[in-house]
Amino acid sequence: MPADTIDELGAASEVHRGTAADAVDGMVPALVAYPRSTAAVSTVLRAAHGRGLRVVPRGAGTRLSWGDAPSAVDLVVDVSRLDSVVSHAAGDLVVTVAAGVALATLQEALAPHGQRLALDPVVTGGTIGGAIATASAGPLRYRYGSVRDLLIGITVVRADGIVTHAGGTVVKNVAGYDLGKLYTGSLGTLGVITEAVFRLHPLPEAARWVTVATPDSQRAAAAVAAVRSSQNDAVALEVDRPVPGEPVTIGVALEGIAAGIGARCDEVCRLLGDTAGARASVADSPPDWWGLLPHDTATGPGATLTHEPAALGDVLAQAPGAVRGSAGAGVLAVGLHATRVGEDLDALRVLAGRHGGSAVLRCASPDVKQRCDVWGPVPALPLMQRVKNEFDPEHRLAPGRFVGGI
Repeated sequence: MPADTIDELGAASEVHRGTAADAVDGMVPALVAYPRSTAAVSTVLRAAHGRGLRVVPRGAGTRLSWGDAPSAVDLVVDVSRLDSVVSHAAGDLVVTVAAGVALATLQEALAPHGQRLALDPVVTGGTIGGAIATASAGPLRYRYGSVRDLLIGITVVRADGIVTHAGGTVVKNVAGYDLGKLYTGSLGTLGVITEAVFRLHPLPEAARWVTVATPDSQRAAAAVAAVRSSQNDAVALEVDRPVPGEPVTIGVALEGIAAGIGARCDEVCRLLGDTAGARASVADSPPDWWGLLPHDTATGPGATLTHEPAALGDVLAQAPGAVRGSAGAGVLAVGLHATRVGEDLDALRVLAGRHGGSAVLRCASPDVKQRCDVWGPVPALPLMQRVKNEFDPEHRLAPGRFVGGI
């Protein structure tokens, strides 16, 4: 990379030569820039645009292996130094936060005010920008929805360096196109996220976790259905089945006032015991597997499977590897065998197709991705391609990482 390119990019940011530690699916970038503000990101992208560089955004890098491999990468824009809580309107239950802030750090900042962002980490150390870019959410999605449901405003820098804003800083906003939802899950292909505005929720006075294990997939499904149809208002409803054919653990999270949560736990224990055929237990803290991807699917090979919640029994019986996730919402992480990823993925797509869902290869090694269809059928692909062409007409942002080579 010419020295004048480094000088131009470094006008507003620290810039280093790329190393193997900066590789994105095996591709080492020529340069890595570390801007500290939205304005600095704008300057870097404007310079990169003028030089025709292909750019991949990065936060903590914990989910950089998700999605397809980029077709090329010249520059990584690392936003981890955009790490401030910009503003917190506690009375309005709204926070504005820079994209490089770790989710755990944000929760620590909100806790003294009795508030939280109702979003769980699915990998340790992940940032706010990464959560938006990958649309990842953990157990609390059952009650509060995913990141796109909590996001009310966003600041993004386009490929040409222009800074754009969408949404606002109040929960109720003006009518119009919700551009924030376009960026959610787009893997950095539409712009570099620098700030986000979220609606918050109060911390509960009390929380309990009820768990039960059963060796029968159909009993596990019946237990989940019983809790879903009850009046106990679970905030999370998870399953964990590490190995096919082994017991399924069901986890239910309950929150509320201390005076009433005990009776609700007793009722959930009764429901789980009656349907799962085993004795349930109550704890003041979640099980150690709670909210995290199965160990063999965090970096791959692993898939995300969506399905109608009523199909849980069939999914647990047929899924080829470890299964963990939101049984209540019908979103599960599924492990795939390293020697037959393509076959497992095809089988998962048949299974998902029977039950109104889909299966996506969330993460795998670069050579495996080259041999597999990462995304599967995407009916909205023509529309998504038009959006990409409008936002990034030269296809320089994370090229090839998203659906259809976007």
